Amino acid sequence: MGIKSISKRQKLYPKIDAMIDRFSDLSNSLLCHILSFLTTKEAVATSILSRRWKTLWTLVPKLDLDIVNMNLSLDKIGKCNEPINISYTDVVSRVLALHIAPFIRSFRLRCNSDCPPFHFDTWIRTAIARNVEELKLLIFYSYGIHMGLPCSIFYCQTLVALELSGGIDLDPPSSFQLPNLKILRLLEIYYCKDSSCFSRLLSGCPVLEDLSFERDGYDCLYHFEISVPTLKCLHIAFRPYRLDLNDYTIEIKTPALEYFKFEGDLGHIVLLEKLDNLFEADVHICSFDGSDSLEEHQKRCYGDRVFKLLRALTTAKFLLLFPGVTECFGFGSIYPSKFLNLVHLDFKLNPSNWHVLQALLLVAPNLEVLVVDKDYKSKDKLCWMEPPDDPGYLSSNLASFNFRGFKGLKLEVEFVKYILKEARTLKTMTINVSSGELKESVVEKLSKLPRLSRTCLVTVE
Repeated sequence: MGIKSISKRQKLYPKIDAMIDRFSDLSNSLLCHILSFLTTKEAVATSILSRRWKTLWTLVPKLDLDIVNMNLSLDKIGKCNEPINISYTDVVSRVLALHIAPFIRSFRLRCNSDCPPFHFDTWIRTAIARNVEELKLLIFYSYGIHMGLPCSIFYCQTLVALELSGGIDLDPPSSFQLPNLKILRLLEIYYCKDSSCFSRLLSGCPVLEDLSFERDGYDCLYHFEISVPTLKCLHIAFRPYRLDLNDYTIEIKTPALEYFKFEGDLGHIVLLEKLDNLFEADVHICSFDGSDSLEEHQKRCYGDRVFKLLRALTTAKFLLLFPGVTECFGFGSIYPSKFLNLVHLDFKLNPSNWHVLQALLLVAPNLEVLVVDKDYKSKDKLCWMEPPDDPGYLSSNLASFNFRGFKGLKLEVEFVKYILKEARTLKTMTINVSSGELKESVVEKLSKLPRLSRTCLVTVE
């Protein structure tokens, strides 16, 4: 064949043709695995590539349907002579009818809460009939309408992960079981009757290991119980829209818990059993914006909650802590608890919580890594207190110290000086500053400070 017989397209796009040929050599299972990283809309769009790709998307064991942003027509998902614009319910129903994978590993649906209940229930039942393992429902509010869940969800034998988000009314049956559910995400949904709906759902999950529970307080429920013997990971987020809603109570009974995370406005969190298996805790307290208007008694109670929660986390090996920004944290105490297992502390520092850091250093004798992340600009509100004359005050095991946001302020220098003076096994100290000019000044100051550890390498970045 001569050069002139080669088509114009082959001359212009040899690399693209070679790439298509390379993909054509792959097996259907591998191509389906590649398509599983796309949304269903994107996977359907590949059907125009060639005859082989035309129905390949129907074999992908994943459906990711975004009705909120859907803009499809029947010509892309079926045999039509010309494009026909149709409703989103017809499109989704057509996709499910053409999809022939023997099972659905993941089914994700984003829609508005005014979606017709008949269609919504039919789509969910179709996924359950295909032995769905992961089900994610993200419902956006429409005109104050909430959407109920099909009863079939609560009897799905194959479900391993369930995520419910947005305009969903949770009202599980009085008796049901999700025998294989290990992961549950409840993200700012509604509870139809009362908080017993929440407890009833958990009671039907005998092997649950990972629970995320996020609320904004719009349902005005104040009491929740989390009693799950098998739970290993717990994430609680509470972001109330009203000041009076921070007086909620969550009772926790999770003896197998290994990871605990809390973020938001702190209410009464009561841990009913010691967390002997706790490995990591991440606490980020963001007080409600109106906290400055609290009465002194309320502030005292709020501050006590912080220390009460800390005392329940003493078995943690890794602790990430931001105790909040209000002055109320001067009340309360960690004592007599000790963090004997703690080896890594990541502390977010502000003018109100220097003393919390000091209190933790007092009760963490095996600490190896300390990270201080400073989050303030004021020069006048620092409240670093002179440490007591106690040789056991700072961990003799501290090997690494990192101070982020260092400004070279007097009391910051005093804190660094104290670390260098007391940490006899310190190997590395890293000071992060914001500018080159400040870096030179900090290097000069630190070079004059005495060090107990002869092997400590001090770096200013």
